[in-house]
Amino acid sequence: MPEDELSRSSHSNPGKSLVNGIKTNPASNNPKSSLSVPVGPPVYVDLAYIPNHCSGKNTDPEFFKRVRASYYVVSGNDAANGEPSRAVLDALLEGKSQWGENLQVTLIPTHDTEVTREWYQQTHEKQQELNIMVLASSSTVVMQDESFPACKIEF
Repeated sequence: MPEDELSRSSHSNPGKSLVNGIKTNPASNNPKSSLSVPVGPPVYVDLAYIPNHCSGKNTDPEFFKRVRASYYVVSGNDAANGEPSRAVLDALLEGKSQWGENLQVTLIPTHDTEVTREWYQQTHEKQQELNIMVLASSSTVVMQDESFPACKIEF
């Protein structure tokens, strides 16, 4: 976009700006309200990576209500920083419970952590009720001096 068009478009809506592609009002006194996602229909995707290594800083039940995936990848492996967050895993259950349809969901943890093991054991009945399967890796990939669990996903 030429600079003069860019300048005009930014002045055509005074007091509004874009944060992550969403129009916000910087004059708002509530900082959280400026980052809220507008109400709209859910988005259906095959695969979603849970943001920020499954940290509770960026993901809440609203994420799972709006982003409806067949597969969610959980990559957190830093207990000191709350990754993965038990609250985010619980948010998956809360968000999925409000879908109104019983679509199969597969959760793919990239690391075997105490948080995911405890969550799996303590909420297993609820997972079954909501048609959520937690995929455990039975395969290992070895590359040079490193080995790690691997999962194959087919669409």
